Amino acid sequence: MSTYAPMAVHLETERLTLDLWRDTDAADLRALHAERGTGEITLEQAQTTIAARKSDITRTGISLLALRRRDAGDFIGYCGLIIGRASLEEPEIAYELFKRAHGQGYATEAARAVLDAAIATGRSRLWSTVRPWNAPSLRVLEKLGFDQDHVTTDDRGDIVWLTRTLP
Repeated sequence: MSTYAPMAVHLETERLTLDLWRDTDAADLRALHAERGTGEITLEQAQTTIAARKSDITRTGISLLALRRRDAGDFIGYCGLIIGRASLEEPEIAYELFKRAHGQGYATEAARAVLDAAIATGRSRLWSTVRPWNAPSLRVLEKLGFDQDHVTTDDRGDIVWLTRTLP
């Protein structure tokens, strides 16, 4: 059992809402995966992923949250905390947005809200792992006060590990 408070599952910023996934997000999640250019997932796989994200919060107290613009209500990506390559005690912050939402500060805004939610859980440190070619994500993390810790390599190349101490 975790000694940390569960992460809030509804976060709002000036322009965004981060919330639990809806079953109706499956088509959007499928499109987001397709936009990566690394292959498509089926609707059933997207539904399974959404079910897993919904159960993460109950099982671990952290999760990725669906990201929507408040004015339009449209799904533009996700942001949240995951175990990923890190641990439940020191999770990773992760985010992915549709290309149409890039360059508007949404990733920074969403990640800042998740950072505050992580602080509220009582955690003392977060991680993030990013490929070196992903300069926009590295800039988001820099704005949030993350510092490079080390670099590892896997079968797809280098992974930059960044960390942020929480107050």
